[in-house]
Amino acid sequence: MLKVKIGHIGPLTGLNGHLGQDNERGARLAVEELNRRCLRIGGRTMQLELLALDDAGDPALAVQVARRLVLEGVDGVVGHLNSATSISAAPVYAQAGIAQISPSATNPRFTRLGYSTTFRLLPDDFRVGVLLGQHAGKALGARRVVLIDDQTLYGKGVAAAFASGAQNSGARILRQHAVDKVPGDYTALVQALRQDAPDLVFFGGVDTVAGPLIREIGRAGLSFQIMGSDGMCTANMAYLAGADAVEGRVLCGEPGGVQPDHLPGIQDLAARMRARFDTPPQLYAPYTYDAVRILAEAMVHAGSNRPSAYLPALSHLHFEGVTGTIQFDESGNSRAARITLFKYRDGRRVPIAVLQ
Repeated sequence: MLKVKIGHIGPLTGLNGHLGQDNERGARLAVEELNRRCLRIGGRTMQLELLALDDAGDPALAVQVARRLVLEGVDGVVGHLNSATSISAAPVYAQAGIAQISPSATNPRFTRLGYSTTFRLLPDDFRVGVLLGQHAGKALGARRVVLIDDQTLYGKGVAAAFASGAQNSGARILRQHAVDKVPGDYTALVQALRQDAPDLVFFGGVDTVAGPLIREIGRAGLSFQIMGSDGMCTANMAYLAGADAVEGRVLCGEPGGVQPDHLPGIQDLAARMRARFDTPPQLYAPYTYDAVRILAEAMVHAGSNRPSAYLPALSHLHFEGVTGTIQFDESGNSRAARITLFKYRDGRRVPIAVLQ
């Protein structure tokens, strides 16, 4: 029997602890199911073991626990949950030559570090912005667009990406406004938007700023559509902005998405997770589930669990996961990266399309 160690690191405690625990459950289920299949490498049955550690969402701690996994002799790593922790730990895995697949990191820098060991399953923030811009120009027919950002690196970056996609799809950017990253007085901005008379406004930033702004836009009686990325794409938006202000006019995109033909697989996975852990997937568990499975598939394909042997196979593998087809490009990004488009109905976030 050949023992194969798979590491998983995420925030098992702290503000995102519930998401890290969700990811670990997805990884653990994949390990258990793969072991029941008795996969073979070089004539020996592969027995997978999951080594799960907590980084608490702290980049400094992420480096420490990544080093611990390396010392434990893991053959591959699934993680981390957050972009900052994934980026800080990436050099550790790269130096050790161990594959790292993040199921949820979206900061573009993660796969721009130049490491052959670094992979991600979700589209990065730039790709999310471009897809939303393309949808605004092509599907929504937006021609007059105003950008607003909260002056953060994330907000400005996703707004610039949106502008690129929108302009290439027939839209014209009228102007770009900047707001503080904390809620403030939006009277002057709302008046400027009234004068601009855009078809659509894109907001780059988070829900705590977008919500009060959209509330003021609604009170002013302005009727243009409003679009944003995952930072404002939360269940809390209807509360922050008011259900009437978001109803039918706010669209937002979130990294990750499952096409209709893969929905039965996701639903089946949810049922198995509920049976095994007494809870369904919360958010990214299907991606950690697929990440473990594609690591195992690459090892079987290469006939070895040594990263130096299976990394080339991982880079070129065409894998059908529960989340969809997975194939990596030369930078370690998923070639079939998708986002889910949402709108708000009766104060609740409702998925309406998957963009790719």
